[in-house]
Amino acid sequence: MKRLALIVAALLTLAGCSQPDVPERDSDSAPQKTLTVFAAASLQGAFTEIGKRFEDDTHGVKVKFNFAGSADLVAQIEQGAPADVFASADAANMTKAMDADLIGGQAQDFATNTLEIATPPGNPADIESLKDLSDPDVKVVLCASQVPCGAAAAKVEKVTGVDIKPVSEEQSVTDVLGKVISGEADAGLVYVTDVKAAGSKVHGVPFRDAGRVVNTYPVAAVRHAKDESLAAYFVDYLARPDAQSVLAAFGFGKP
Repeated sequence: MKRLALIVAALLTLAGCSQPDVPERDSDSAPQKTLTVFAAASLQGAFTEIGKRFEDDTHGVKVKFNFAGSADLVAQIEQGAPADVFASADAANMTKAMDADLIGGQAQDFATNTLEIATPPGNPADIESLKDLSDPDVKVVLCASQVPCGAAAAKVEKVTGVDIKPVSEEQSVTDVLGKVISGEADAGLVYVTDVKAAGSKVHGVPFRDAGRVVNTYPVAAVRHAKDESLAAYFVDYLARPDAQSVLAAFGFGKP
């Protein structure tokens, strides 16, 4: 009898050791870890969905996002803002972060994007082409030159010879879109993905030379991330079919 009791005790001990050391998946269970991702404003819709899927796939992890213009995000990280992952809307700002020794891992390209003209619903200024944005009577809003969408707009102007005189330059693509939606601008140059995400709030006007300027989106773990392995896993996760399908659904192209 004593021997039987010892065997039972041993089996219970082994069973206890086989349980993963993670919290139970229920509403009362606090997340084990938080991953802070600094991401370009144009990624907000796609990354919000990807974040939910990542949390489902990584038991006990909570993803916290900070969305803003890529240049602003680099400045925030330089000033000591806590970030584990940085996803930029262009290579230039990722290079800037690397040159400032802010990146702790290898940057990987995970998506591409192109520009599209956005107007208020009904297109009241009758914008039909990129050339229409050069009309001095048309109120156009662009991103500032240091912002990826602004740099892309400048390249589009250069390759097409169209000279646009904006009434204002914004620090993120969402700010440009906001002015178009509110009716403060007749048109703005934003990403294809932003027009798609805005739905009926804006009218999209594709233009012929948009494909000549493609923004590639890189992502990397930030140096001194709280959990370097978790940050690296999120970077790799963006290349997985599940994440790529979400990006495609929001209008992003493959890298």
